[in-house]
Amino acid sequence: MRRIIESAAYLQADEDLAFLRRPEMCGIRLQLDYWKTEESLQRHGIHHTIVVYGSTRIPAPSTARRLVRDARRALRAAPDVPENQQTLQSARRLLERTRYYDVARELGVIVGNTQCDGALSSLAIVTGGGPGIMEAANRGAYDCGAPSIGLNIALPREQEPNGYLTPDLCFRLHYFAIRKLHLLERAQAAVFFPGGFGTCDELFEVLTLLQTGKIRPLPVVLVGESYWRRVINFDFMIEEGVISPADLRHFVFRETAQDIWTTIVQWHESHAPQR
Repeated sequence: MRRIIESAAYLQADEDLAFLRRPEMCGIRLQLDYWKTEESLQRHGIHHTIVVYGSTRIPAPSTARRLVRDARRALRAAPDVPENQQTLQSARRLLERTRYYDVARELGVIVGNTQCDGALSSLAIVTGGGPGIMEAANRGAYDCGAPSIGLNIALPREQEPNGYLTPDLCFRLHYFAIRKLHLLERAQAAVFFPGGFGTCDELFEVLTLLQTGKIRPLPVVLVGESYWRRVINFDFMIEEGVISPADLRHFVFRETAQDIWTTIVQWHESHAPQR
């Protein structure tokens, strides 16, 4: 009897982790990944969001200033070490990029404090829940007591959520596809700060979905025109015929938090249903 009860076959299916993790159970895991987050967002009344994307490697200005100070001390202590000079140059460039952290944080404050109607009512900031730009946007919302949502992802190297998330609105997902779905599902605007592979992947997916009509139209804002024009040569893509000039209508460039917000508001005003 003990052998029967202790057998893996006797274990109830929803308690059998080895069974649930089998490859053929992928469909069930996808549903669970989706529904746990969806149910919680519904229960907390989250209907409209502004989604913010961006690099995990752009820290808070205070952190960047500390890195510059540390690099200067190291260089003074060992001026003949080439690596120390390079470290100081890298720290200085990082400090310059922290202006984007400030913009993302200010945007979080604006969204958190907004009082609008229609599609921009009861807005909440949502990010991937990580450090850098995501932390900054969540921090702005947190600073003014607004909902601050994070959709963290399980990675081979553990990524902790940033500390500016509403505890009941911080989720850890397994599948990137489900994470991307939740990021966009309630989005009334998508704001892209400078970032690396992940940010570019998400930007091209959003633009592709808009280009093919797979999602409803929404404003897409690229923050930092000088950065994005160097990373992606949109004009060259038009010259090569792989996109059309009309495809550029899917996004705009902006530099400040207030300009980002004004763009979002004006877009929704121009697309509001006629009464």
